[in-house]
Amino acid sequence: MTTTNKPQLVRGYEVVIGLENHVQLSTQSKIFSGASTAFGAEPNTQACAVDLALPGTLPVLNRAAVERAIRFGLAVGAKVAPVSVFARKNYFYPDLPKGYQISQFEIPVVQGGKVEFFVGDQKKVVQLTRAHLEEDAGKSLHEDFHGQSGIDLNRAGTPLLEIVSEPDMRSAQEAAEYAKTLHALVMWLGICDGNMQEGSFRCDVNVSVRKPGAPYGTRREIKNLNSFRFLVDAVNYEVNWQIDQIEDGYAIQQATVLYNPDKGETRAMRSKEDSADYRYFPDPDLPPLVIAPEWVERVKGEMPELPRAMATRFVDADGLPAYDATMMTQSLAFARYYEAARDACKAPKLVANWLMGEVSKRLNTEGREIDASPVAPVTLAALITRIQDGTISNNSAKQVFDALWSGAGADVDAIIDAKDLRQSNDTGALEAIVAEVIAANPKSVEEYRAGKDKAFNALVGQVMKASKGKANPAQASELLKAKLAG
Repeated sequence: MTTTNKPQLVRGYEVVIGLENHVQLSTQSKIFSGASTAFGAEPNTQACAVDLALPGTLPVLNRAAVERAIRFGLAVGAKVAPVSVFARKNYFYPDLPKGYQISQFEIPVVQGGKVEFFVGDQKKVVQLTRAHLEEDAGKSLHEDFHGQSGIDLNRAGTPLLEIVSEPDMRSAQEAAEYAKTLHALVMWLGICDGNMQEGSFRCDVNVSVRKPGAPYGTRREIKNLNSFRFLVDAVNYEVNWQIDQIEDGYAIQQATVLYNPDKGETRAMRSKEDSADYRYFPDPDLPPLVIAPEWVERVKGEMPELPRAMATRFVDADGLPAYDATMMTQSLAFARYYEAARDACKAPKLVANWLMGEVSKRLNTEGREIDASPVAPVTLAALITRIQDGTISNNSAKQVFDALWSGAGADVDAIIDAKDLRQSNDTGALEAIVAEVIAANPKSVEEYRAGKDKAFNALVGQVMKASKGKANPAQASELLKAKLAG
């Protein structure tokens, strides 16, 4: 494992990336009203008078939204502000019924913090600027109205935690891994359901390029990415577009852009606003948010073990490499699966290998999460136990796993017997096979004795083939070496 933030250059330019993530908080009601936040209701049936800022209404802050912000702040090692202030962010948009958004500006509730993650085996650290509470806007719907737009205000007032990073990332892949880690963390903490298709976790990516050592370039913000694959594709396109512009002698103009996944390109939506354009001022209807130390301590006492702490425990107690431990804690469900399988077979490294290998490959191919795996943790543990005790080889184990995954059975021993996969430990029979293989492959024998290791592997393969895969590979290797040395 290495720890580095050394930049990778693209066509001689350094890429600079910062993310703003909008996280819908998992409260039952909105941030300043009692209206429901449930997804999928008929349009405009969950927007109350407070959400619309009708005359005579006043916002009242949702305590559960604040607790979720505190939980996040503690998880990333940030300062939870004892006093923070809500402000009005003024801009016009058809799905913003008030003509302003209640957000936080000068004094956010969460200040600083960091997120650690891996890109391959390289450990990365991204510093956070802030995380602030705000309300979501409604939605403009364009598809079904024949040249017009429909407005659905059900989402207006849904609580958001906007998490802003420093511009610490230097590649699209790094940005995607950061976003994945943040996505997993907010679900781990139970503060967001993480459903990207429903808009619960949205990514805005600020991208600029510069020559190494030069000041930061002008950034363009790619809005509302709801897929990690789209994030990578959008950033890579945008980086090359900006370099093309600069190489052609044009200056980059600060702008907000959208990514079109069908065309694989970004396009400018509007010139990018600065904070002055929003005319922020403290919301006169909301007092400062005061968070007492006792409240923070109570939330801390109710939090689950965090991914970093659990990964450290897996390294210290289970002997896993740091990378493996991080993979085992990619989600709470994944960690619980690992622990259940590990406890059942007492083989942590083998469990981790299977989870990172065959299990993850099937999950990714089928678009499943670990809690939807057709192979239960205890069943995987039973399979690993049969590898450990020499009942089956690794190759045979993959055949058993195929059967388990496809639903052909859940009893490991029954599948082994049905497929006749038990390894033979009959030394006499194996010695006879070894002798036959040596006699039939004089060239490989000669090459092995001349120091070519590949020849030995070929002989082992012939033994396994002659035994129809039933020979114990370790035993076959030992007998071969003994015979060839004689």
